[in-house]
Amino acid sequence: MRPIANPPPHLYTTVGLDRAAARRRDPAWLAERRRDPLTRVVALDELRLLVVDRPTGPDPFPLDPATLGGAVPESAVFLGLHEGRAVFALDLAGERPGIEGRLVELRALAPLLGAAEAGLLAYARALAHWHRTHRFCGRCGAPTTAVEAGHVRRCTACAADAFPRTDPAVIVLVTAGARCVLGRAPRFPPGMYSTLAGFVEPGESLEAAVRREVREEVGLELAEIRYRSSQPWPFPQSLMLGFRAVAPGGELAIELDELEDARWFHRAELLDEANRPVRLPNPDSIARFLIDEWLAED
Repeated sequence: MRPIANPPPHLYTTVGLDRAAARRRDPAWLAERRRDPLTRVVALDELRLLVVDRPTGPDPFPLDPATLGGAVPESAVFLGLHEGRAVFALDLAGERPGIEGRLVELRALAPLLGAAEAGLLAYARALAHWHRTHRFCGRCGAPTTAVEAGHVRRCTACAADAFPRTDPAVIVLVTAGARCVLGRAPRFPPGMYSTLAGFVEPGESLEAAVRREVREEVGLELAEIRYRSSQPWPFPQSLMLGFRAVAPGGELAIELDELEDARWFHRAELLDEANRPVRLPNPDSIARFLIDEWLAED
């Protein structure tokens, strides 16, 4: 059988993590974990990850209480327990804790890691982005402060609580018999075509969002929609909800404000890797899973 890239649970999903939510409101327990030599720390700066190269490969958890002066700072976010050890995420904010390392983007690092590590790093990145973008209250504009081990930001003036955001987005492979629709956005790498996608709007069901996005982007009406799987996408804070859909075929009416091109592709030309006319999405994406799953059905 043809291999399928990134099958569920997809990369960037937290695997084997006990989020230990009740412990977020236990200051004494958290203080112990911040001093525990077994505690692991993910360090980020401008959403890039600090890694140290070891003989066994890149180490994305190079910090511990000892390297941080005896305790993980209060500003670090408690992610949960992995293999019985507490894991925190620390935003370095330009400060290096006396350790040599390099800053890398998560998507460049993830293929070198196991699923559990990649999921933890994605979780850390998403929370770091949320903290950076919610420093002020959306209700009154006053500064906010992190509480509950970094999982709530509370306004210092009106006491309103803000919680981490996840933006739902639908992503869909549209097919008609042995053909599928792939589109190209201007921001894509050269030659890459992918499945259609867009954010869910207020008051909209997932299925309605799929129909609207396909209609808006390529002018097709869908006869059938089927949910496949979902993938956390911390770039910066989305949850990609993957679908397959069937259309009757026909000419595409491309929305040029969204896509610079979209085409019908036959399964045979996508299966021919040596002569494939386009570059497919990266293997870490749910888009690639949706395409590979369909190709494997032949």
